[in-house]
Amino acid sequence: MESIRSLLLFLVLAVPLFGTASADVLLMEGIQSAPAIQTPRNGVNMAQVRQQYGDPLEEQPAVGEPPITRWEYDGFSVFFEHDLVLHSVTHHVAGN
Repeated sequence: MESIRSLLLFLVLAVPLFGTASADVLLMEGIQSAPAIQTPRNGVNMAQVRQQYGDPLEEQPAVGEPPITRWEYDGFSVFFEHDLVLHSVTHHVAGN
């Protein structure tokens, strides 16, 4: 009987020390993901990009060495090293 009292006393005193378990809840209602934009993959040449995506809205001239050229499309940009796609990036849409 004494051991049960000791255990109960320990629990009564220990619970406030440890506190209760809690967790943050992340609510993601109303957040919509942007639709994926297909962009040219690395290693494709300029002619293939132009064939698949059409003429760019704007072509930035080559700069640096090796020469890096940037083509601007609606929603993404394509960076070329010489004649090959180095990287494609999608544009950030304000408010998302």
